[in-house]
Amino acid sequence: MCQSSSIAVVCSTSRPDSTTARIVTLYREILDENHGCSSELLDLKELPHDFLHSVLYQKDRMAHPEWGFWQSKVDAIDKFVFVIPEYNGSFPGILKCFVDALKFPGSLRGKKASMIGISDGTQGAALAMSHFGDVLNYAGVTTLPLRPRLIEINKYWEGQRISNPIYQNLLAEHAKLTVAM
Repeated sequence: MCQSSSIAVVCSTSRPDSTTARIVTLYREILDENHGCSSELLDLKELPHDFLHSVLYQKDRMAHPEWGFWQSKVDAIDKFVFVIPEYNGSFPGILKCFVDALKFPGSLRGKKASMIGISDGTQGAALAMSHFGDVLNYAGVTTLPLRPRLIEINKYWEGQRISNPIYQNLLAEHAKLTVAM
């Protein structure tokens, strides 16, 4: 069963109708159905439309009417699950911008996170998770060692489900370990 900590699942891209969003939905269902955990969704495509210009480099980010909502959500979360697509051998720039806009060091320090990498290629976002793991370590986040790499992900969809039993098992085990951390 779910512990008292709060979990947010982060859709780490701003691309509309992304495969990442499909994995996020599936993972949240696993948390709910297998562990009785409701999770918060942090979908980076929902960031304020003027995020890069009106939030990221402003001295008073909290003055932005929408950013205060995002910052308070992050502050209230104990654990994060980052579903990370591979973009040009690393993670999406919007994810780095999101982390850079958070209050440092207080927003993430002492919290816990896990990662799932996805790609249409054969790397499964291994470098992306390595790079982002460095960012999380710098921010003082404890990370789960299990980092599933879902390669050639778009080959394995049947409706809204993944047909690959290895991926199904990896996601179930990952969720179990994330809840327990």
